Amino acid sequence: MGRSLMILGALIFAAGLAVHLAGRLPVQLGRLPGDIVIRGRHGTFYFPVVTCLVLSVVFSVVMWILHRR
Repeated sequence: MGRSLMILGALIFAAGLAVHLAGRLPVQLGRLPGDIVIRGRHGTFYFPVVTCLVLSVVFSVVMWILHRR
């Protein structure tokens, strides 16, 4: 139980650090080329297609690495 909590805490810390430092990157997640943005008179539709694909690949690689152990 203790080890699981430490791992969870480290993951939360890493996620927080990544979010904090993400503003300094030249390309921001959610604003990648290929994301769909439709602006109308009364609203905006936004669907981050490429961002979803990138995150899916990253999470798949991380899960594959963790599963190999």
